[in-house]
Amino acid sequence: MTAAVRTAAVRDTGPDLVEVVGGRRHRRGVWARIPRPVRRLLGPALILAAWAVGAATGLLNPDLFPAPTHVAATAWRLLGDGQLATHVGASATRVLTGTVLGILIGVLLAVAAGLTRTGEDLLDWSMQILKAVPNFALTPLLIIWMGIGEGPKIVLITTGVAIAIYINTYSGIRGVDRQLVEMAQTLEARRATLVSQVILPGAMPNFLVGLRLGLSSAWLSLIFAEMINTTEGIGFLMSRAQTNLQFDVSLLVIVIYAVAGLLSYTLVRVLERLLLSWRNGFEGVS
Repeated sequence: MTAAVRTAAVRDTGPDLVEVVGGRRHRRGVWARIPRPVRRLLGPALILAAWAVGAATGLLNPDLFPAPTHVAATAWRLLGDGQLATHVGASATRVLTGTVLGILIGVLLAVAAGLTRTGEDLLDWSMQILKAVPNFALTPLLIIWMGIGEGPKIVLITTGVAIAIYINTYSGIRGVDRQLVEMAQTLEARRATLVSQVILPGAMPNFLVGLRLGLSSAWLSLIFAEMINTTEGIGFLMSRAQTNLQFDVSLLVIVIYAVAGLLSYTLVRVLERLLLSWRNGFEGVS
């Protein structure tokens, strides 16, 4: 679709979907007047408040479940002596490297399988098989094949991301409206134009879904990856904390994983707003 067609489609959709589902035009209450970013932060804030209240009232054993202030003090101490930056930096580098490689591999395989029947015959079943294999099951084999260096860690993360990207992008390519393809062919569009202007944009929503799942998979794979003879990374920090019964450090690592996941989700949301601004999707009833 061209930009003009998309704009016209958005303008001519009739009543707002929120009004249709709600049955009437809702008056903006106090909750609706609060900025959405603030409302989205209320859930995590309530969890943090419950944690703080539980620690302050003695409902949580402080030796096993330290208070948020204690965890924050531990974070400040580790940040001050450079340990936190070292471990987070090492993990972020692994995730970034594995994610970039996984996106490239996943997209290339999805395009090959989605655009040609030969590619589908050669690739699709193999990727479906890999999808069914848990990441941690590959860890011993990767150590045997590649040793205990950075290679197995990157491969583990790359595999998880590539599978998520492939499954969703392939589905998106095969889900493109046939009428759009036939229209482009009627206009004698070249194959490269057909792919770049019709098929890939049509598959973009599915790709972004795959990216969201892939980033989650990357952080989950990191947990197993950093169990492979490493001395740096938040996985190593967690393992050492468990060995030494440092529950404040363990909770800090969980918070780091949560923040990393939230930042990854936010990144995908930003990409969706930039790349899919033409869509007039339903956003829920207030």
